[in-house]
Amino acid sequence: MAGQSALRHVSDIAESEFAHDVMTGLSAKPKRLSPKYFYDEAGSQLFEQITRLPEYYPTRCELSILRRHAGDIATLIPPDAALIEFGSGSTRKARMLLGAAPAIAAYAPVDISSEMLQQEAAELRRDFPRLTVLPVEADFTRPFRLPRAIASRPRVGFFPGSTIGNFEPHAAAAFLGHAAAMLGERAILIIGIDLVKDAAVLNAAYNDSQGITARFNLNLLTRINRELDADFDLGAFSHQAFYNTERSRIEMHLASRRRQKARVLRRTFEFRAGETIHTENSYKYTLESFGAMARGSGWTAIAAWTDAQGFFSVQALAQQD
Repeated sequence: MAGQSALRHVSDIAESEFAHDVMTGLSAKPKRLSPKYFYDEAGSQLFEQITRLPEYYPTRCELSILRRHAGDIATLIPPDAALIEFGSGSTRKARMLLGAAPAIAAYAPVDISSEMLQQEAAELRRDFPRLTVLPVEADFTRPFRLPRAIASRPRVGFFPGSTIGNFEPHAAAAFLGHAAAMLGERAILIIGIDLVKDAAVLNAAYNDSQGITARFNLNLLTRINRELDADFDLGAFSHQAFYNTERSRIEMHLASRRRQKARVLRRTFEFRAGETIHTENSYKYTLESFGAMARGSGWTAIAAWTDAQGFFSVQALAQQD
């Protein structure tokens, strides 16, 4: 009976989306895993630590833009609007808009990490008692149901953090189209874009001296071990991140230190010494290249702000008529 119960348990796990994507990715050539699975509870906390690292400029630059221009952004937000944040995580940036834009009556953070989502929502309700906070646990890259309470409100999308760079260019364009459909006619989208810059700055940002980004990357294997009955040896993999100049993107990988095998859901995967699992891309844009992609997806840039160094941009997009 115990054996049958264990088999049923493994079978149930194997049917999850996470299991399907991991098994498909590890079977691919080259091996890959989706960066959206970084963000379990531990991964979300590690990423918050990354955003505070001295080498990691994107959060610092974006916050400086929001701090300086929150009032300008607020003028674009219609009365009684609902702010919908895709992949909310920490609400640090949303708080800057909420504080500057009293026209925002409701806030719907959308995130795949349930625990952090609920914790942040509870703190927002305490700090903004007049704001209706409606957390949505969902994969924001796919269609999801918005709360009925905001159905009749004008909608403003918020997608900070240069997360758009984690998508392949065709998928980034598809996401912008998906966001337009979710937000509806006459919506505004406030989005953060990491800009092309010196490769040394980029490489340092993803290879921090404290090793937090390495822990964040390796945590993906910890999650697979925990949730998919796997036996990855974390000490047998190393973090690799580098700027691919030709494709204007940072690539993150987990590299096998030796020839080895790992078992996931009773299936064995072999690794050559030096073979990698490609875990993330982070594309960097110019203002012109992002503007072209936005126009091709049904949006028009109506405002764009950058930090003093020109490292990062926050843009306001409006749906084309």
